[in-house]
Amino acid sequence: MSAPPFLFRLHHVDSQCRARLGVFSTPHGSVETPAFMPVGTQATVKGLEIEMLRATGARMILANTYHLALRPGEGVIEKLGGLHEFMGWDGPILTDSGGFQVFSLAANVRITDEGAAFRSHLDGNPVELTPERAVQIQEALGSDVAMVLDHVVALPNSIEILKDATERSIRWARRAKDVHRRADQAQFGIVQGGLDIGLRMECTEALSKLDFHGHAVGGLGVGEPPHEMYAVLQETAPALPENKPRYLMGVGRPQDILEAIARGIDLFDCVLPTRNGRNAMAFTDKGALRLRNLKYMDDPRPLEEGCPCPACRRSRGYLRHLFMADEMLGPILLTAHNVTYYQWLMAEARTAINESRFLDFKAAKLAGWTAALPNASDAS
Repeated sequence: MSAPPFLFRLHHVDSQCRARLGVFSTPHGSVETPAFMPVGTQATVKGLEIEMLRATGARMILANTYHLALRPGEGVIEKLGGLHEFMGWDGPILTDSGGFQVFSLAANVRITDEGAAFRSHLDGNPVELTPERAVQIQEALGSDVAMVLDHVVALPNSIEILKDATERSIRWARRAKDVHRRADQAQFGIVQGGLDIGLRMECTEALSKLDFHGHAVGGLGVGEPPHEMYAVLQETAPALPENKPRYLMGVGRPQDILEAIARGIDLFDCVLPTRNGRNAMAFTDKGALRLRNLKYMDDPRPLEEGCPCPACRRSRGYLRHLFMADEMLGPILLTAHNVTYYQWLMAEARTAINESRFLDFKAAKLAGWTAALPNASDAS
């Protein structure tokens, strides 16, 4: 009998916290968890050719349903062999549903029980996104993991609005589950509820009954204080099925990732390492380095001792020069470094969990980051 296309194996839980060590198997390979997925919004992780991306240690990436449906269109990608063939990436790919983009990009969006109606940010043409349409797009793209459409709202918000969005997200999840057909594509539900623990538990219970392949915690990292996000994760993560992957959507500050791992989260994604890399900010164990700062002009040190990325084979002074001269190599090298740093951080976290010393590891990392990233002052 052949193995199922999707399997999550939980190998170890840290004895001092809820940090989990596991492996998520997909048709395009297995991913050790906890894992960070670089964001390839337009079927590319900006600035990194596939071999460079693979060299960072990344094993699973994220692509954007909303953007790809608008340009070039899921039909074009399907005709060209599906998303993996289209972009040349042979590892696992997760596609979001477009729900967050409806929230963040679309002006004057109109949400009803049927779906979201708005205008394209590209050309102003009307767009309708329903739970069924989100499934259709992602099945045409052929990603390994497809997210259901959810209703994302801003925080803070009234309990009435949060309750309405949570209940709608549950209804939409049921509709998405009903029309999902691809056996080689996993489908994840998304827990909503804002900062209200009761709503989060209600949504968690309802989605768990639908037997998705995995679950995400959505609607966080949208402006609430970190401690409030941690409080939601503290209650929500352990309430999700133990034998399925748990994914925190769009949260990517290194300290937030470690706090979420300690509470039982397995998968992460965020544009932070790539976006900040394009803007001359490098993540290191001693905090964030802003390379446009004059003090790096003649600094001979690498960004991070021992880092295997191509940026760390050059000096900080050279990297600063590239940005000051507006050379495209600067953003490319810093993007490669930041994505490598995140993968390195995840690998260290997995080792620490396996040895049941994750809390000590987290404390050491937080102490090394001299202030909250990415708003830290430069490390000396």
